[in-house]
Amino acid sequence: MNPECEKWLKRKLTKIATLESYAPEKTIEGIAKQFGLSPNKILKLNFNENLFIDRQKLVDLMKQAAEECDLRLYPQEEEERLRDAIGDYLQLQQACIAIGNSSDEVMDRITRLFLEKGESALTFAPTFSVFKYCVKYQGAQHIAVPLKKGFQIDIEAMLAAFRPETKLLYLCSPNNPTGNQLELGEIEALIEEFPGIVMVDEAYGEYADYSVIPLINKYENLVVLRTFSKAFGLAGLRLGYALANSSLANAVNKIPAPYAINTITLTMGRKLLENVGIMREAVAALKIERTKLIHSLNEINGIQAFDSQANFVLFNLSKPYEAVYQHMLRKGLIIKRLGKLLDYENCLRTTVGLPDMNAKLLNALTEYLSDHL
Repeated sequence: MNPECEKWLKRKLTKIATLESYAPEKTIEGIAKQFGLSPNKILKLNFNENLFIDRQKLVDLMKQAAEECDLRLYPQEEEERLRDAIGDYLQLQQACIAIGNSSDEVMDRITRLFLEKGESALTFAPTFSVFKYCVKYQGAQHIAVPLKKGFQIDIEAMLAAFRPETKLLYLCSPNNPTGNQLELGEIEALIEEFPGIVMVDEAYGEYADYSVIPLINKYENLVVLRTFSKAFGLAGLRLGYALANSSLANAVNKIPAPYAINTITLTMGRKLLENVGIMREAVAALKIERTKLIHSLNEINGIQAFDSQANFVLFNLSKPYEAVYQHMLRKGLIIKRLGKLLDYENCLRTTVGLPDMNAKLLNALTEYLSDHL
């Protein structure tokens, strides 16, 4: 290797090694091996997947998609058909829709398009961590304003953080990991004053009480992220989209890679929208179970569970979270360990599972906390 190239490459690799990224957590197979458990007895409740959608229904739709698609060919009209289906679903014009390989990919694309080195991006904390990684990869400054005690936005502090060089504002609503939805009036107050693009992440929008999508034609700087990974149960296929006024959506659609989303994924997204009742039935059932789970968690001595407008529940413990987390793993339950969030020292998060899954979760938590009074 050329000596100068060797030095340059070493510097680059050293710098890249310092960048944060979204690290995968323990797998079912890894937990089973570590604790001597049967993989089919382990419950995965850490990534907010929709466990209420019947897997067989997805399998049946996938078989239909496989029959329809000629995988020897690059995608043809599939993306346009999906845009039409999304437009029908949300009562929007196709020109307002930009499709991507997951909402995370669309988030990264927007960050690369509208944020440059030397500029800054603003959000609140705690929130979804991937936005921070996207900003840092751009060589831009990431600024996070702490939420208030009840996980509400500190509007005054957010407005005070606006600077001419702050070009991207990220608002996750419902927010991950807290589960609460931001007040519509507060979101509008921020959009009206922000000197750049406002990105509202509605990955959990189908579980919430309302959406900011009707505002995209009111505010030229607003873009809304949606995904098929949560309510629609397609986490394994990676499909998401952005919604904005037609000019902004057209800009977000500008990507260098051709055919970035595969034919099967595009077709499956369309088929689920054509059978949207599958999703709506699953979401309705989950909301009922979510209410029961929050109530049951708060019945356990030593747990404070927070209200949620998503498909997960955040709760704080009176005992060290790591010990509880390890106990849950030994019981075959994978949940999300978070630790300190604001003034809450021992936070964990669980996906809202099916009733029998939640019963197992509640029994394991009750067992540990009653033994460690």
